[in-house]
Order: sequence, then structure tokens, then C-alpha cells
Amino acid sequence: MTVDLRVEGARLSSTWDVFGAFDLDGAHTRPFILRRDGRIDFGECADQWRTDLRDAEIRVTAFFTVWFNETDCGQYKIVKIAELGAKERK
Repeated sequence: MTVDLRVEGARLSSTWDVFGAFDLDGAHTRPFILRRDGRIDFGECADQWRTDLRDAEIRVTAFFTVWFNETDCGQYKIVKIAELGAKERK
């Protein structure tokens, strides 16, 4: 999961919708919008995912949850935080 976020301190600082993408199998990227209420919106897709990422501490090794439906969820660990444009400055 990759998300384009603005972080201040260790918290998500933007209250607006943000963009991201899931790539669960390495072959099928699924772009989404992370809504203000934590819903993960895939557009016309019927999936109703949600997350607590907006409330999580944004630091490497921190955990957050994604709920895929009412009974199934997954815990994710933040493994990398990259500054915007870091690749272009190398």
C-alpha cells in the first residue's frame, strides 16, 4: 500500500481526501482515494474497505488496520516513509 500523505510530527496532517494504491500481488495495482472518514474508495468497485491510518502514528514500525468487510481485516506495518521527490534528487 502506498499513500501520498502530508505528515507533521508523527501524524497525518491533511484533513482532505488523499490518493494511494494497493498492490497485493505485485501484478494488479488498485488505485484508491482515502476519504476523510477512513473509507478506502476504489471508485466504481463495490469493495467497502476502511482503515484507521488517519489515526495512526506515522513512523516506521507503527501498525494500522485495514478492514476489508465486517469480519475480515489485516494489520499492516509501516516499513518506509519517503519524502516527496526523493528519487529525483539522487
